[in-house]
Amino acid sequence: MYLCTACGNKTRFDVFESKRTRTFQHYSLGGEMNVEEEEILDGTIEKVVCRWCGSSESIVEQASMAPEDR
Repeated sequence: MYLCTACGNKTRFDVFESKRTRTFQHYSLGGEMNVEEEEILDGTIEKVVCRWCGSSESIVEQASMAPEDR
């Protein structure tokens, strides 16, 4: 979870992330592809931008809370 300290936003962010993954891809006889499994081998969050005010400097990461604690 993220929080924008500039405007108070807790729900809307653009997250720029690089990932290295292993996927199990299943192709139908008609040629349609479905990803049935995905394992994230490595990931890096490059930037988080607030959708409300556009700030990327005022974003702090918060520990996730259980739904009953929100």
